[in-house]
Amino acid sequence: MKDLGDTKESLVRCVEQLDEENSLKLAKEVLIEGTDPLYLLDLMNEGMKRVGKLYDCRDYYIADLIMAGLIFRQVLELEEMTDFFHAKYNKKTGKIVIGTVKGDIHDIGKDIFRYMLEANGFDVIDLGVDVSRELFVKNVKKHNPDILALSGVLTSTVDEMREVVISLTKVHLRDKVKIIIGANHLTQEAFRFIGADGFATDASVGAKLCREWMNVGNGQGVEGNG
Repeated sequence: MKDLGDTKESLVRCVEQLDEENSLKLAKEVLIEGTDPLYLLDLMNEGMKRVGKLYDCRDYYIADLIMAGLIFRQVLELEEMTDFFHAKYNKKTGKIVIGTVKGDIHDIGKDIFRYMLEANGFDVIDLGVDVSRELFVKNVKKHNPDILALSGVLTSTVDEMREVVISLTKVHLRDKVKIIIGANHLTQEAFRFIGADGFATDASVGAKLCREWMNVGNGQGVEGNG
């Protein structure tokens, strides 16, 4: 009988290797064996992190990141996954506005985070990429979200993220929304410079932090990291 631990490691490797067929097959196997769908998300996220490292090392290209994202999405759409999340979150967890900040057109990390938020019951308004601070402010006013999520792959986005926070402060909206920032390059120092409420270098950690915020209310000063 195959060891479930081996199956889980094989799943992570298949995601890393962009093996769509076997990734889906193994995902179904671990679900049949009784694995918690939330833990399956963690396994998928580990595979995605490995893909990201290969991309950073230039062994993978943007098309490979897109392929990994498609595999991730297909696993989320498995019947066992959708049934679980619909039953667990039959009432919306909260509302989130998300976007990649101005000056950055990368969307893979943002999209993976969005998928995980949706799986966790959040209503997500995705503004896309290269989003201006004015557009973020406009949509916070329009949608009154619980959380604003700012994404950015380039290190230069740190300054733009800070400008979004400053823009919200100027129109007296900063204290009405939690702000989470996400990027692999983020550090505690950058997080504090930007003035957000939390940050994550890992989509799974970010989604968990957003869930925690909704559980404890909207008090300021909660800090998270990846």
